[in-house]
This record gives sequence, C-alpha cells and structure tokens, in this order.
Amino acid sequence: MTREEKSIAIEDLTAQLAGTNIVYVSDISGLDAETTSNLRRACFKAGIKLEVVKNTLLAKAMEASDNDYGDLPSTLTGNSAILIADVANAPGKVIKEFRKKAAKPLLKGAYINSEIYIGDDQLDALATIKSKEELIGELIGLLQSPAQKIISALQNQFSGEESEA
Repeated sequence: MTREEKSIAIEDLTAQLAGTNIVYVSDISGLDAETTSNLRRACFKAGIKLEVVKNTLLAKAMEASDNDYGDLPSTLTGNSAILIADVANAPGKVIKEFRKKAAKPLLKGAYINSEIYIGDDQLDALATIKSKEELIGELIGLLQSPAQKIISALQNQFSGEESEA
C-alpha cells in the first residue's frame, strides 16, 4: 500500500467514524470464508456495516477524528474489524447471537455515544443497552398507563349508571 493509498484509507475511515456515534471493534481472525460470509450477512440484515481494517490506519483515523476514543486504540492488536451501526445494541446482539455457533467474533471494545467499553466481558451489557426507540416506547407506555386507568374508571362509572337506569 503506497503512502497515498494509506492517506486515502485514513481519510475514508475518519469520515466513517465522523458519521456515527456507534463503533464496535472486534476480532474475527480465524473465521473461515463461509463463517465470515455468514457474519457479514447477519450484520447486513441488522443494518450494521462490517469492515476489516488495518490497525494502524484505524488508530490514525481515531486520532484524526473529533471523537475521543479514549483507550479504544489500545485494543487494536491482531486482526480487527469495525462494526458501525445506527442502533447502539445491534452489533452487540449480532455478536452475541453469532457466538452461539462460533467462538468468534470477540469484542475488543466499543465507542457508543462518547462512552468507551473495553473487553469481551462488556458484550452482555452492550447487547442489552436499550435503543432510543425502545426507551421512547417505554416512556410512552409509562405516560399512557395513568391515563388508561382514568379512562377505564370513567367507562366503568358510566356503564354502571346506564345499567341502573
């Protein structure tokens, strides 16, 4: 790879990182072609972009980015792949589901809305993070609950008066 090609690759990675607040770094080394293809397919179905990257280029892109990736660049050893998503828990769920059939991918770390998660032991926590849509749905449900009780009580009150008449 020439110096110019490296520069272009770093610019592309920097642009990808700038366009998202959700980046997972994983180790997919040792996966055969079929398993890697299945992982890519699972990521695509979940709306996740999976890309195998060179560690030095990703580290330089993280350095050039406006985001603070903290200790995440220190995880860039061996083979690395980045998973970029719009939903915070989507890559965690895909990795966790995929690991039911294979030993990898391993989670090296993640950057989610300025929070840094390091290590494969964070996978369970990341897979259970609620998405923005899930939180909004829960909030709406909580807000509707008292109103539904009032409406139910009023309906019972009015239906009771009608049956007495």
